[in-house]
Amino acid sequence: MSNLGNVAGGHKANLNNPNTSEESKQHSREVLEQELDGGNVGSRADADENKNPNNVAGGLKATLKNPNVSQEAKDSAKERLEGMN
Repeated sequence: MSNLGNVAGGHKANLNNPNTSEESKQHSREVLEQELDGGNVGSRADADENKNPNNVAGGLKATLKNPNVSQEAKDSAKERLEGMN
């Protein structure tokens, strides 16, 4: 079975993709609303609980150094990293 978080993420990405048709975006909206609880398929804390903490920390550190990441995402990553300590 597919990971529901990945499925929801794909539909959310489709909604933000300027290269996809309105028909495709409407389909993604319908799937998110009707089948995936609006895209809320679990909290981030629940997802991190089942992951290797060193891998999670490494990903958060990479986010902090990535010049293509928004300041909001960097701030969130920093808070999460601090919460891990």
